[in-house]
Amino acid sequence: MKYHKIYSCLAVFVSSFVFITHVCAQNEVLTLSEARQQALEQNKEIQKANVTVQQTGYDMKAYKSNFFPRISLHATDAYSTSGGDFTLKGGNLPIYSWNAAAGQYVPNAMIQEDGTPKLLQYAFFPDQKIDIKIKNVFMGGLMLKQPLYMGGKITAAYNMAKIGHTMAQQNIRLTESEIIVRTDEAYTQAVRAKELTQVAHSYKELLDELMKNVKSAVSHGMKTRNDQLKVQVKLNEAELSIQKAENAYRLARMNLSQIMGRKDLNYDFDVMSPSDSLSLMPEEAYLMDDIINSSSIDSRPEVNLLHSKTALSSQQVKLAKSEFMPNLALMGGFDYSNGIELAGKKLLNKGSGYVAVTLNVPILTFGERTNKIRSAKAKHQLAELEEQDLHEKMQLELTQCQNNFNEAQTELHLCQNSLEQAKENMRLTRKQYDVGLEPLSELLDAQALWQKCSADLVEARCQLLLSQTKLRKAAGKLF
Repeated sequence: MKYHKIYSCLAVFVSSFVFITHVCAQNEVLTLSEARQQALEQNKEIQKANVTVQQTGYDMKAYKSNFFPRISLHATDAYSTSGGDFTLKGGNLPIYSWNAAAGQYVPNAMIQEDGTPKLLQYAFFPDQKIDIKIKNVFMGGLMLKQPLYMGGKITAAYNMAKIGHTMAQQNIRLTESEIIVRTDEAYTQAVRAKELTQVAHSYKELLDELMKNVKSAVSHGMKTRNDQLKVQVKLNEAELSIQKAENAYRLARMNLSQIMGRKDLNYDFDVMSPSDSLSLMPEEAYLMDDIINSSSIDSRPEVNLLHSKTALSSQQVKLAKSEFMPNLALMGGFDYSNGIELAGKKLLNKGSGYVAVTLNVPILTFGERTNKIRSAKAKHQLAELEEQDLHEKMQLELTQCQNNFNEAQTELHLCQNSLEQAKENMRLTRKQYDVGLEPLSELLDAQALWQKCSADLVEARCQLLLSQTKLRKAAGKLF
């Protein structure tokens, strides 16, 4: 395959540049896989995503508990100084005697001429005053409530919690893939800055060597002072390029440290070259073949998230319907009451059990039920449209990443050829300049062209690495 040849060329590519910077040989050399691993372990966004998974797991268990009975203990203890009294009116109470003929007890009385009874024997019952005192009153008990039918509300809520937990798990994959891409971008930026620093130093070495020759030629009268000034201008530009490249490298490493979650952003380390980074990528050739030729994005976490979002909106429709369905529940319990004194004795001092069935049926809601269900259905339709739209956009993204990867391969080939041609052009121009057949300006242009081609090759190698990462993410094969 074409890209296999590119990887082989990158693997055997030996840089001809000399890297003279403050980065010492004993510094840590950070590989791309190590940078990824540290970013996944330390990055705050990954930590928040993991906490969200735990939270949704607890929510799911909480909603699942609604299928089971609720058992609660209730108790109330109150003390009141209020009270009262009332009087039972007294009077004459009849005395009953057994009447064998009637077979029952009859009052000892006679009927007068006017038809009213007159007691012949009676007992006097005086008025009775009865006091009522509240004092300390205790009421407590145990209650059990088991939902029998809630119109599908409990099931819909539990399914929504399960979908939310699944979405949180998929969000971890999405966050990890985004962190990996950001890490690769930061790592590639550091590699680019390091390689450009090498190019700047190598270009300055060429100019230093040329300056020595020009100074010698000027001292012997073979070259003019003007030639020496031209080389000096280029040397000044090279010095500035080196400083800019070193500053960019230091800033790129600080950015990479921040993404990896390191507290010390000035921690000193080195990165590997693009060719080494590519050779250490954990991938197989057949996998890249599949990714390049694939048109499926089903492995992407975004696809599963969109599908779960649509399923969630479907459950919301069911939840809206359940709000207006009959609710049936079974209740039972045991209560104990103690307190309230009546005539110096406690009126309440016993327990009792009970069983009940409750039914709640909504009858008239003046359009609330219909409108809530319509609103939930509209949200479900929006979720379906969003899923279709983003699915098409992700398909376009995959195609674009495939094109970018192919273009990066082609660009790398061209940059390699251009650099070889620039080297040969610089060699021939230097040879012609040494024998006086080419002016100094031609040699300076040839060296500048070599510098540009070297920088272009660095950019092409880094772009190939980055386009590969983005292609794997677009195809859902980043892990």
